[in-house]
Amino acid sequence: MKEIEKLLVLFSICEIANKKQEIIIEQLGELSVDQALNSNIILENLSTEEYQKVVKNYGKQNFESMLTNMENSGIEIVTIFSDKYPKSLIDLDDRPLILYAKGDMSLCTEKCFGVVGTRVPSNYGRIITERFAKNLAQSGLVIVSGLCYGIDAIAHKATLDVGGKTIAVIASGFNNIYPATNTNLADEIAKNGLILSEYPPSFKAKPYTFPRRNRIVAGLCNGILIPEAGLKSGTVYTKDFALDYGKDVFAIPGNIDSKTSELTNQLIRYGHAECVLASDDIIEFYGLNKISKEKNVQFVSLDEQTIINLLENGQQDFDFLHENSKIPVNILNSCLTTMEIRGLIRKLPGKMFALI
Repeated sequence: MKEIEKLLVLFSICEIANKKQEIIIEQLGELSVDQALNSNIILENLSTEEYQKVVKNYGKQNFESMLTNMENSGIEIVTIFSDKYPKSLIDLDDRPLILYAKGDMSLCTEKCFGVVGTRVPSNYGRIITERFAKNLAQSGLVIVSGLCYGIDAIAHKATLDVGGKTIAVIASGFNNIYPATNTNLADEIAKNGLILSEYPPSFKAKPYTFPRRNRIVAGLCNGILIPEAGLKSGTVYTKDFALDYGKDVFAIPGNIDSKTSELTNQLIRYGHAECVLASDDIIEFYGLNKISKEKNVQFVSLDEQTIINLLENGQQDFDFLHENSKIPVNILNSCLTTMEIRGLIRKLPGKMFALI
């Protein structure tokens, strides 16, 4: 590892702002870390507190030991000076100067596509995210997301289920996966895909690191798909970054009464995203091979969404649905019949109903 790259690792551990790092590395040239820490360049660009923090964390033997431990843990350090640094990020004004990686870095050279959205999807959102992610992965796209609850995790899992490749960009270090419940998923992605972070292994996620993470997701991808998201979702950041970077943005329309479809419906309404009803729309857009025929997304009424919500925890009988939905008997009968015909639910013996 070059001396300048070691310095970037040191700066990342000490949480030195990217802009300061850029200014310093442009002036340092080929100085060693020891020489750099004793140069006026460092002293002039860091506060006294920052400088003391950097020196404290350097302690040469401990620092070298830390680099060795990362290597032994399967963590690859990729800086802007490395040939492996993603070309899709190199020209961004707010590019990360360093990436910590676990997995196959070559995936960044393939056609990447983001699938992002709400952390609390409806049943509709879960179904269409899984369907789209599987078909897009099978068409050859590398699916990129942020390893969070909801749409992120569904997209990663669906991709792995069909043997596809996925990249997870995380808002923490590898030793503090957020959320912790996705640690096993992270391990699987590291083995069969790629995990990226701009934060050192021990770093814990903070509120500001999630939107920072989202800029990397947007930067890596040719385009992003938003299956479901609300107006206050962190997905707004990813969408904004994607539009700023000139990337393609796609959205799936949803129930107009659903909070989790407010962002997607608004993006489509104002022409900020391409409306897609099937994964083939995206596959054709990029000139990829279709894998299989797919039905268009099925829209549901407010009554139908209420029924779906009641069936999410398992099969229920007619009386339960009537009592808890407050839908009049005649309308409930009609909804159930229509939903069965459309393949949304199935009717079981004893007037029981369940989701497909």
